[in-house]
Amino acid sequence: MNFSKKNLILIFISTLLSAFILYIFIWKSNVSENGRIIVTSDVEINQIVASADSYLKNPFSLKIMLYAVELIKPIKPGSYRLEEGMNNITIIRILIIGRQSPINLTFNNQDTLEKLAGRIAMEMEFDSISLLDELKKTEYLKSDGFNKETVLSVFIPNSYEIYWNISPEKFINKMLTEYQNFWNEERIEKATKLNLTPIQVQILASIVQKETTFIAERPIVAGLYLNRIKADWPLQADPTIVFSIKQKTHQDTVIKRVLKKHLLIDSPYNTYKNTGLPPGLISMPDISSIDAVLNAPKHDYFYMCASSEKIGSHLFATTLAEHNRNASKYQKWLNQQGINK
Repeated sequence: MNFSKKNLILIFISTLLSAFILYIFIWKSNVSENGRIIVTSDVEINQIVASADSYLKNPFSLKIMLYAVELIKPIKPGSYRLEEGMNNITIIRILIIGRQSPINLTFNNQDTLEKLAGRIAMEMEFDSISLLDELKKTEYLKSDGFNKETVLSVFIPNSYEIYWNISPEKFINKMLTEYQNFWNEERIEKATKLNLTPIQVQILASIVQKETTFIAERPIVAGLYLNRIKADWPLQADPTIVFSIKQKTHQDTVIKRVLKKHLLIDSPYNTYKNTGLPPGLISMPDISSIDAVLNAPKHDYFYMCASSEKIGSHLFATTLAEHNRNASKYQKWLNQQGINK
């Protein structure tokens, strides 16, 4: 009888202990704050737990549970959002069924496709080489009018919800869909009234973007270039000269002052030698620059010169004489600052 009572007490204590352990390992809240776990195809459990360590109250309990579960079901690669208050069983459930949460991918102001690919790859599972290789072989991009000079325009700078382990091919398809959504009927109609295609609008917008950092000034600059195009003038845009030099030298050379010798560079992007738009984008224009072209106000400006009083802005002129006065003042300021190249 005494033996039976002792056994019952031991069984009761063991049951309570087991229930407590199960509670700790399965049901007790284990996420202290919102976070994210990245699971690659070859990642080990220790690495998974380590990546979430700062969000967990008890990393060890999750590690033991993951080891136990992996014997039965594999953990699927992906990017998973952890929410405050989650317990281990909830975490494991989303890992084994692959219930990913999309990441917010944001990119802007990349000068080249290579830089853009590098920026995007920082947030995604695929690497930049895989993305660039896919872009080179995507024939469907050509069917939409893109080529190696204009493919950068597919990527409209914005924030996008993307699954972390999406393939490069599906990612490009996603960006192409976003591009087509961006170029809605209203924007296409505005481009048509300017006698420009969407790609041509973005080429001009890339020049406007590089010409001025002042968003409020961009429509005026865009209108000036449109005036030159209508009058069959060369654009004479200094940013295209800087781009031409960088293309020739394959270096990110900082050029603070465009000199007469620079204007002689042999390049299809030299808008002092060639009339019309260059063959491709010289930078990645953001939406404000694209819309600045589409909504450019009508004015009579044909000339502009950087301001020596409000750095980064411009002085606009309708006549060459007025422009020469502005330019002389700016050149004098450059000389005073010792800016020779």
